[in-house]
Formats: sequence, C-alpha cells, structure tokens
Amino acid sequence: MKITYTTSKTTEELTQILVLQQANLYRNVSNEEKLAEGFLTVEHSFELLKEMNDVCPHTIAIDEQGNLAGYAMSMHPSFKDKIDVLKPMFDVIDPLIATEEKYMLMGQICVSKNHRKQGAFRGLYTHMKNELKHDYDSIITEIDALNSRSMEAHKAVGFEEMVRYHANEGSNVKLGEKLYL
Repeated sequence: MKITYTTSKTTEELTQILVLQQANLYRNVSNEEKLAEGFLTVEHSFELLKEMNDVCPHTIAIDEQGNLAGYAMSMHPSFKDKIDVLKPMFDVIDPLIATEEKYMLMGQICVSKNHRKQGAFRGLYTHMKNELKHDYDSIITEIDALNSRSMEAHKAVGFEEMVRYHANEGSNVKLGEKLYL
C-alpha cells in the first residue's frame, strides 16, 4: 500500500490525529497490545494540537484511500509548560542541551494498526527530519522504558539515549532520546 508523507494543514487532519491517538492511549489498549505494539501516554486537546501545529506542522502519513496512516507530532519547546506530564522531561533535558542548540520535540508518534510493519514509522521520521533540518539541530523525544516496542523503533531510526530518569516519584523510568539532523 502506497503511503504519502506531508504536514497537517486541515482541521480534518488534526481531528484524525486525535482519533488515532485515542485508539492507542495507554488506558485504551490491552496489556498484550502494550507489549507487542506499544502505547501512547499523552492525550492532547484539539486546541493544543492546533496551537502546536500552527508553530510547526505535524508530520502525517496518508494512505491511498486518503486515510490517516500515522503521525509524528511536532512540539516546539515553547510549549513545555502546556502539558503537565512532560514538564519533568524538560527539567531533566534542558540542562543537557547546549544553549545554542535548536531542537524540536517529537511530541508523539503513532502508526495505525492497519499500516504497521510497512515502513510508515521510518517514513514519518524521514519526512520530519527533512522538514526540520534547515531550522533545527536535533529532534528530542521521551519514551516510557516499559514501551520496549517504541524504544526499539526509535533506536532503529537513529535516536540516541540522552538520559534515563523518573518523571515523578513512583513512575516508570523514562528515556530522553535525541536524533541529530
């Protein structure tokens, strides 16, 4: 199946991102699926998703029928106080980043179940890198250490571990990872 990569431009595309996000949130997938396919931690409102998209458009994958096959969310560091669950990540990674380094946070990546194992994950990152490489030095993301599927996939596309940390007391270990552009 042919997949096209682009950036989100319409309200309909943003709405499709939220539908795919809901289907893959940690609380909405079985334990077996979490282990085999991974999961999403952060839930976004339409308003925040649009605000983030207005600053730096999200990367999307569209299949031959025009359906959303996946997305890679762009989150400019200026949004670091907008999502409570990500605040600890910024506390940990900000001191590790050189003052002059310009980075974009990959706020979340997800491929629909029908399009997995077809190269969409790699395609989303390739497109995102090409879009950002002229304005940014790197892409940074956070991964829950329990999400082994996601950790393996990010390593396969070139992300390097920056740091391991607990986001909150009693929470799972998180990994801050960086991809140089």
